[in-house]
Amino acid sequence: MTGAGPLVIGTAGHVDHGKTALVLALTGHDTDRLPEEKARGISIALGFAPLELDAGRAVSLVDVPGHERFVRHMVAGASGVDGYLLCVAADDGVMPQTVEHMAVLRLLGVSDGVVAVTKSDLIEPELAIDEVRELVGDGPEVVSVSSVTGQGLGELRAALTRLVGRLERRTAAGRPRLFVDRVFSVAGAGTVVTGTVWGGAIAVGDRVQIVPGTKLARVRGVETHDVAVQTTAGGRVALNLVGVEREDAPRGSCVVRVDDAWHPTTLLDVAVEWLPDAGGPLRSRRRLQAFLGTAEVGATCVLLDADELAAGVRGYAQLRLDHVVPAAAGDHLVLRSAERRTVGGARVIDPAPARHGKGSGVGRRLALIEAGDDDALAVLDIARAGRRGVRMDADRARRVGAALLEGEWVVASDLCDAAGQALAGAIGTGISAADARRATGLDPEVAEALIATLERDGRLRRDGTRVLPPGRVATDPATDTVARILADAGLRPPGMVELSELTGQSPERLTPLLIELRTTGMVVAAGDLWFDARAAAGAVDAARGLLAEGPRGIGELRDLWGVGRRHALALAAHLDASGVTRRVGDNRVLRRGAGTG
Repeated sequence: MTGAGPLVIGTAGHVDHGKTALVLALTGHDTDRLPEEKARGISIALGFAPLELDAGRAVSLVDVPGHERFVRHMVAGASGVDGYLLCVAADDGVMPQTVEHMAVLRLLGVSDGVVAVTKSDLIEPELAIDEVRELVGDGPEVVSVSSVTGQGLGELRAALTRLVGRLERRTAAGRPRLFVDRVFSVAGAGTVVTGTVWGGAIAVGDRVQIVPGTKLARVRGVETHDVAVQTTAGGRVALNLVGVEREDAPRGSCVVRVDDAWHPTTLLDVAVEWLPDAGGPLRSRRRLQAFLGTAEVGATCVLLDADELAAGVRGYAQLRLDHVVPAAAGDHLVLRSAERRTVGGARVIDPAPARHGKGSGVGRRLALIEAGDDDALAVLDIARAGRRGVRMDADRARRVGAALLEGEWVVASDLCDAAGQALAGAIGTGISAADARRATGLDPEVAEALIATLERDGRLRRDGTRVLPPGRVATDPATDTVARILADAGLRPPGMVELSELTGQSPERLTPLLIELRTTGMVVAAGDLWFDARAAAGAVDAARGLLAEGPRGIGELRDLWGVGRRHALALAAHLDASGVTRRVGDNRVLRRGAGTG
């Protein structure tokens, strides 16, 4: 086995083509566990069984429903598999769900498997084999079998052993995730969730979070096919969770480790593949159902390069999801229409993008990311950022000839030269730090990085809040003292009385000093408080990110900023006055166009 960790093989195929019977014949486990399944003779839910192969190799088998009404369950089951066992009945041949299941597997990146032509005791299988070859090509082994007589089961086991020998764990990379496909309660143990582990290991004692939501739990026990283990990476797993109820971790939710610092998102930049038989072009802003792992979430698909994508064509888009998912670059999603048809797939390129649409130029960037052209991507990012700058690895910045500033801020070399010259011309005998930042034409944080770089190189000096030519001394210490106190206070500045006590200046004397600092861009006034401008700008940026997800009350903003109610109310008033938000009842709502700053 070339990949580390247990492997998962998923069945595929049309309803009544013998998937469950074949799993029973191979493993001794009947995966139809529901009374409805017994009564109707078809699989409705996902089934799971361990499969022992030759040479001591073992895999997990996921048995999926074949009926067209339960394709969404099939997608959930196939999302974590590494290879497939396609079942095609000799008396039916390739049928509609055979084709759809193979399309789903391809969209998920599952490219290798074995084909079992079932019911070969009823009719000669040659015609079905020919149809299978047209569908899957010459790569997969095709074995004729009968679950009734046992014909071909040995050959099928050998073919599966060879398959497992060349497979790698498809979802082995990254932080661990378990997308829940079953949840139940066990007397004396509590809540148990099952699923296929993606990424690294989950162990007994891990603190985990249920996404969507904020529910936290601890892993009390880990089992793989009813065997207790301390830790597991990959394969079918059951987790016993302490601290959550059954309803807190429904099917489709995802268990992630708290220490892995996931930032679930409702925005995904993706490469979309629109199937040839999707029934027409994909038009921008079309509503779809997106499947990631076992999660099914409504999504608006916003095309980034055109107004529509023709059937059979690939393009770039942003998926705007109805609720958050813990996504990572490289994840595969299946897209289905409102008519319950599989119409396409998507591969996540950027799991944490800004909100953008056609005309943003993002398509070019996504193409470079996909191509792995880091240097061209760096040049594009630097050019797109302009005066906003970007943070970037120093070696990468030097490799593309960009200017590297303090704090790993990077700007284009010509822009940096122009900013430095403008600053040199503006300094004269000395200017405030705010005026110096403005003189550069760069965004404040990048301008500060440039000033720090020039100071490091001995081309200017700072004294308090003044920027001076080398060797010159600043004046007006009272102003510098006030600015320093407010800068140190961050988002918890003192009121006027306390500020007077700290500085030894009367409130009457402080007012013109604060006005001077506001004029130079060092501080901002908010309600009856004065905030350091950089701290306030950081608070505004943080609020933009939170409010992009929807309206928020003062309590949520207060928690975001980590301040008391008085400071939160002042900052919220500053958001309103700055045109970032408007107040609707007790909530703040992001104004149109204010989300990007």
